[in-house]
Amino acid sequence: MVRIALVVCVFTFLSSCSTTPMKPTPVSDLAPTGKLRAAINLGNPVLASKDPATGQPRGVSVDLSRELARRLGVPVELVTYDTAGKVVEGLKSGAWDVAYLAIDPARAVDISYTPPYVVIEGVYLVPDGLPIRSNAEVDRVGVRVVVGLGSVYDLFLTRELKYASIVRAPSSQVVTDTMLAQQLEVAAGVKQLLEADAKRIPGLRMLEGRFMVINQAMGTPQGRETGAKYLSDFVEEMKASGFVAQALDRHQIQGALVAPPAAR
Repeated sequence: MVRIALVVCVFTFLSSCSTTPMKPTPVSDLAPTGKLRAAINLGNPVLASKDPATGQPRGVSVDLSRELARRLGVPVELVTYDTAGKVVEGLKSGAWDVAYLAIDPARAVDISYTPPYVVIEGVYLVPDGLPIRSNAEVDRVGVRVVVGLGSVYDLFLTRELKYASIVRAPSSQVVTDTMLAQQLEVAAGVKQLLEADAKRIPGLRMLEGRFMVINQAMGTPQGRETGAKYLSDFVEEMKASGFVAQALDRHQIQGALVAPPAAR
């Protein structure tokens, strides 16, 4: 009888162990497939671009992805997109584990954000002949503002503009060309992109100042609390150690600032 009772106890113990869920770890949360799938937005040159010599992605987001994978002890897979909107769409199909996106409340429903690691600016670009001279003059009846579909400034201006109308271009890279082709009044976008457009196309000028601050952060799907906490700590360390600043310098990114430490 003692032997039978002992067998029953052992069986019960093993059964309880097999049904007890494992506690999540940073690796199981951030690399559940055994590799870190990092969404890289090639549409934002501050974060990433294609190396003209190799065609491979490069930039601060690529460097952060590789360092994170190294620390987790897993390989990295760079999942590339040409717009931030498509990165968000990729979340629905479970295509990535971490991403690099501007913080926005609409996206935060599905994405757990870290504190920002880089701060950039959203600005307006207009044709020289347009009588608009300041950011405050953009939000008027009859003014049409072209934005990149699904970009953070699309989301922001959709909420903020009361009188001007919004026209959505397929991507952030073509907002200026869309403005000119459709004879629209204003192009909105990341400062570095529009500065480059103003240099390549005569007769354009940027309005002074910015209409928004764009806080770029890392993110992971909601529900991965252990991974999200690890990711936030990782970002803070990457800022404090100089890793982010060195990456921006290495990739010759001008006009972007390392975000300040998060409030504790």
